[in-house]
Amino acid sequence: MNLAMWKKALNVIPEVSKEEWDRLDVISKWLISSRAAVLVMTFISAALAGIFAWRDGSFSFAPWLILTIGLILAHASNNIFNDFTDYIRGVDKNNYFRTIYGAQPIASGLMTKRQHLTYFGVTGLLALLCGLYLVLINGHDPLIWTLIGLGAFFVLFYTWPLKYIALGELAVLIVWGPLMIGGGYYVLTHRWDWNVTMASLPYVLGVTTVIFGKHIDKLSIDKEKRIYTLPVVIGEKAARYAVLSMMILPYFLTAYLITIKFFTPVMAIVVLALPTLKQVFPAFLKPKPETCPPGFPEGQGGWPLFFAPLAFWNNRKFGTLFMLGLIADSMLRVAMPWFWR
Repeated sequence: MNLAMWKKALNVIPEVSKEEWDRLDVISKWLISSRAAVLVMTFISAALAGIFAWRDGSFSFAPWLILTIGLILAHASNNIFNDFTDYIRGVDKNNYFRTIYGAQPIASGLMTKRQHLTYFGVTGLLALLCGLYLVLINGHDPLIWTLIGLGAFFVLFYTWPLKYIALGELAVLIVWGPLMIGGGYYVLTHRWDWNVTMASLPYVLGVTTVIFGKHIDKLSIDKEKRIYTLPVVIGEKAARYAVLSMMILPYFLTAYLITIKFFTPVMAIVVLALPTLKQVFPAFLKPKPETCPPGFPEGQGGWPLFFAPLAFWNNRKFGTLFMLGLIADSMLRVAMPWFWR
């Protein structure tokens, strides 16, 4: 057991040597292989689904916990499978991006292909078992089967072919919003609510900026390898401005949801994330610098990635405040339902 590495792997994507890797426990290896530092985005989506359900009087802890574990394992299995797919297709061979900003288990020589697939298989199976449990306790609801099927589709086919045909960014938008939050809400409440789906957009747009930022960072290398991500298709400048739009829009969507009284005014707490937006905003107005800027972290989630870490920091700040605001919003509605009608 290596608690120090667990903590590190939950905050960054560590770079480790083969000698260090061989001394690690299986949990540390899994956390590194699954890129656990980014799984917090999925936890927040699951938490938001649970809070929406609690707000509407339909929350149950055990199903929510299984839902959350299942979604996190599904995301983890997707990350593991992504690395395997990219390696097999030759994308991560001599690709300084993936091997410098964090360990790529196969490309870095830490694991064999068979070991890597074993990690994927076990993680994916556990995610599936969580889904089957939710199906069983919900009377084999066909919509839940559909949600599981969609989840499996995106896990298996995000890296190829979706990412290769400019659909990867749209897939992230669908998965972390309507599928995780809207679908998670349905699993917990047994009803679909389009307002909840719309209310997921302020957070999921931030998640989408992270993958957008990563694809801008890798634009030239993806273009060479004929990986037609959306930034490759629309160009670097348009992609940067698209990210800025997705960073600004959540504030207007939250204000709109307050105006129509779907949210209480306490959700205005998200404005406390504006200083972080103000910090990262100027960077997206200019092309990526040729060299690592002074003070910018290198490796392990930093340079040569540039726009992705900035988008992640902004989304983490906004997403945390959005979740805290929604908890306060729900408490007010539960304590004083008459006041908010």
